[in-house]
Amino acid sequence: MLHLAPEACLEQQLSRRLGRGYLTADLFQPAMIRMDLCSVPFPDGHFDAVLCSHVLEHVSDDRRAMGEIRRVLKTSGWAVLQVPITGEKTVEDPTVTTPQERERRFGQADHLRAYGLDFPERLQQAGFRVRTITIQELVGEQEMLHFGLGPAAGEIFFCTRE
Repeated sequence: MLHLAPEACLEQQLSRRLGRGYLTADLFQPAMIRMDLCSVPFPDGHFDAVLCSHVLEHVSDDRRAMGEIRRVLKTSGWAVLQVPITGEKTVEDPTVTTPQERERRFGQADHLRAYGLDFPERLQQAGFRVRTITIQELVGEQEMLHFGLGPAAGEIFFCTRE
């Protein structure tokens, strides 16, 4: 598994379970390897799984990054690609360069776009088959309450190679 911009709470669990089959990568933060998501230094079909949560909104060429993720997945592989969804359509404007304007337009000073409900279409254009899973499909009401998850917790985009 390739875990991009690994969250510490998941990294410990996944590392323990997957051992040497687990690799973390990030361009700026501490990880096992430093890597640009637009130029993944692994051969085609290298990984069984890729986990990429709340990264693509920070990447200058998200479509190229999606293509790279697909490229390094095995034919039988899968990826979970998460982004914040904030509207109907994805909004991006490369001329927006100041942190203040990015925060105003995209919701955070280091975001380069605000994704919309069309995100699965962008994944499909990159060659993925996308299954959208709601949190309610994965956990019961008690678990949702325990972890503070509500209906707004977002959807999980489970992707396989087309």
